[in-house]
Amino acid sequence: MTAFTLSSPDIPSDGTVPPHFEFDGFGCTGRNESPALRWSGAPAEAKSFALTVYDPDAPTGSGWWHWFVVDLPNSTAALAPNAGAQGGAGLPQGARQIRNDYGVQAWGGMCPPPGDKPHRYIFTVHALGVARLDIPDDATAALAGFMVNANTVAKASFSATYGRS
Repeated sequence: MTAFTLSSPDIPSDGTVPPHFEFDGFGCTGRNESPALRWSGAPAEAKSFALTVYDPDAPTGSGWWHWFVVDLPNSTAALAPNAGAQGGAGLPQGARQIRNDYGVQAWGGMCPPPGDKPHRYIFTVHALGVARLDIPDDATAALAGFMVNANTVAKASFSATYGRS
């Protein structure tokens, strides 16, 4: 059996996120563009995919959801740079972006508080046993996360860090 893996040509696994992926706001001055992502080795029973980017180190008590995409067709194996732009034009047909913790249905770049130790960013692709999640378009990340986890047949992740001085 082939291992299910997720990678990015833009962000090295266990490396540092380049600054142009930083958010543009709240004192951050990045381009707020999502990185290219690729996955392979998904199990045959995958009927769709969900993709998440999560910061467990955000000082919120519940972490921070930077990107949440559901209903990626099972034929999808990559996302192009800036696929997370608002409006979803860069995503495969049928895919939906769930509202992130910035309050938008799009990619929200890294923006840890200045002086914090570098935060960890966990990129995860979930292979789901359903073709479409039964959640509303305005679902919260918590509801989407519950449904993703309830329907995951396999997942692949990598992490990278980012900090501001």
